[in-house]
Amino acid sequence: MSDPIKVLVTGAAGQIAYSLLYSIAKGDVFGKDQPLVLVLLDITPMLPVLDGVVMELQDCALPLLREVIPTDKEEVAFKDLDAAILVGSMPRKEGMERKDLLKANVNIFKSQGAALDKYAKKTVKVLVVGNPANTNCLIASKSAPSIPKENFSCLTRLDHNRARSQVAIRVGVPADNVKNVIIWGNHSSTQYPDVHHTKVKVHGKEIGAYEAVKDDSWLKGDFISTVQQRGAAVIKARKLSSAMSAAKAICDHMRDIWFGTPEGEFTSMGVYSSGNSYGVPDDLIYSFPVVIKGKSWKIVDGLEINDFSRGKMNATAAELVEERDTAVTFLGV
Repeated sequence: MSDPIKVLVTGAAGQIAYSLLYSIAKGDVFGKDQPLVLVLLDITPMLPVLDGVVMELQDCALPLLREVIPTDKEEVAFKDLDAAILVGSMPRKEGMERKDLLKANVNIFKSQGAALDKYAKKTVKVLVVGNPANTNCLIASKSAPSIPKENFSCLTRLDHNRARSQVAIRVGVPADNVKNVIIWGNHSSTQYPDVHHTKVKVHGKEIGAYEAVKDDSWLKGDFISTVQQRGAAVIKARKLSSAMSAAKAICDHMRDIWFGTPEGEFTSMGVYSSGNSYGVPDDLIYSFPVVIKGKSWKIVDGLEINDFSRGKMNATAAELVEERDTAVTFLGV
């Protein structure tokens, strides 16, 4: 058995964390032989709830889980971390403008970025889930100058999984018969789910998504809007946000960072855009197709981009530039 790794989950009393913590603690993410210490951070009023979560984790009697540390203090939460999953953020309240939401979240992620910089290992892998995830991730990375920008990513794997599943359902194959969908841009309703490079295994043979689906107008219309609006549709139906699928996507994302992407496959995640080959503006956290090896991601280069895709990619980039520029004004730099 190796030494335990230290993993932080913020917003740990919330419902995404409730769906997530068991999977992490039982070894689904960092490996079946990797002991771990779980650190659970939430705001002070949620500490009694956290105590209940700790009891439940203890009651699971999981062999890999060496310790659970509930806290409301950043200096405790961020100390010596190997991985940080930042789920907690300020949710949009009724009547709240996007600008107000950005301002509240800049304060949270500026503070958490500074705490990462001060207390965490420089090798820490940071996944930002709390929305607006891309911009929150950018603020956290800017506030942690001593940690490489490559160590920060934001979650678009849920959108990736949604896109994969929609194609699979449409074609009538299992979801793992669909590979290399791409989510470009922002984890918002401007994101662009792209299947121009997707392969679908039908009757044992891999073919392109357009050939497999045989319905171009669906792929360029309802498919895109279904993936873009899926979170809102779940809230409307369930009266709660998509916690189970978000937790599964977080596990997928972190497991790929830890163990790499399968040969011949890429995944989607929000990463630092500077120096990319697709003409996306620098200094954004933008979702790209990536391959991961040795805990390092690399944007998949050389994919052909048609005019339809280019328009969608530019629109979501424009939204991210606007978000970033608004958020940076609140940073006080």
